[in-house]
Formats: sequence, C-alpha cells, structure tokens
Amino acid sequence: AEQAAGTTHRSNMEAAWAALRDVRVLALALAYFGTSAGLYAIGLWAPLLIRQIGYSALTVGWLNALPGVVAVAAMVAWARNSDRAQERILHSAIPCLAGCVGLVWAGYAHSAPAVILALVLASFGVNAAKGPLWALPSLFLSGASAGTAIAVINSLSNLGGFVGPEVIGWTKDRWGSYAGGLDAVGAM
Repeated sequence: AEQAAGTTHRSNMEAAWAALRDVRVLALALAYFGTSAGLYAIGLWAPLLIRQIGYSALTVGWLNALPGVVAVAAMVAWARNSDRAQERILHSAIPCLAGCVGLVWAGYAHSAPAVILALVLASFGVNAAKGPLWALPSLFLSGASAGTAIAVINSLSNLGGFVGPEVIGWTKDRWGSYAGGLDAVGAM
C-alpha cells in the first residue's frame, strides 16, 4: 500500500527520523524500560526475597510461582478490559503504578504473606502494562515511523532488563538490603 502511494526511500527515512524525535515514542520507551527492569528484577530476585524469610528451596519455588500465575490471569483480564474500553493510556499507567508500589512494598515487607502479596502486585503491574502499552504506537504512527518506534521502544526496554537486576544487586551488596534497589526499580 505504501509503494502504491508513492512512498520513497527518502520519505521512509524522514518518517523514521521523525519517530526517533517523537516525545511520545521516547515516553513509551521509558515506560517499557521500567516494566522490563521490574520484570527482570522480580524474575531474578524474588526467590531470594522469599528465601530470606527462612523457607526451604522447595517452598521458595512454590511460593515464587504464585505471583506469576496471578499475573498471567490478571494480564489477560486487564488487556481485555483495555480492548473493551478502547482505552490504552490509563490501562498502561495504572499497572505501572501498581508495579512501583509492589516493588517498594516487597523491599520493606518482613512476613511471607506481605512479601508474596507485594510480589503479586509488582508482577501484575509489570506484566499488565505491556499489552495496552504496545497498542499505543499504532494509534499515532504508521509505516516506517511505526517500525522505527517499535524498534526504539524494544531496544531501550531491553536495557531495563539489565539495569533493574543490576541496581538491586549493587544496592544489596552495598547496603545489605533489597529495599533501596527495589525502590530504585520501582521508580523506573
């Protein structure tokens, strides 16, 4: 369809550069960076958060599965609600806020139920935001701009998958607590 419309390589390049300068694309990249930081932080550090309460390895494994199971169901329900309402921004922002609260809470919780509930909330947040978030670029971009935007968002978000767990590990080594790192990742 783009070729039939007379789209040229030059116009595709201009559209791609325009997407790189679009503040909405950068905002989505930042939001997705934060959800990726939280997702990987939970994936790598949740078992250690649960283990510090004093459970066996087997119990830690079972308890660690609970946030993910709940998050899967909640993610599907949240995405369906977003589709039904045809609303994307709040359906992306609310889970991000929930993820932040859950991550921060997990750093300060000391009982098993509190840690598990905090991880459920964090897991819901970082996962439920993804569906509505990925629906946003196609609302304001198409063609080469959309392709570039998706690549930028995905590339920058993958850095979050490195930064989040690294920050938690660094703060744990430096101060002996998960709280500061979870606060930082929650802020992301």
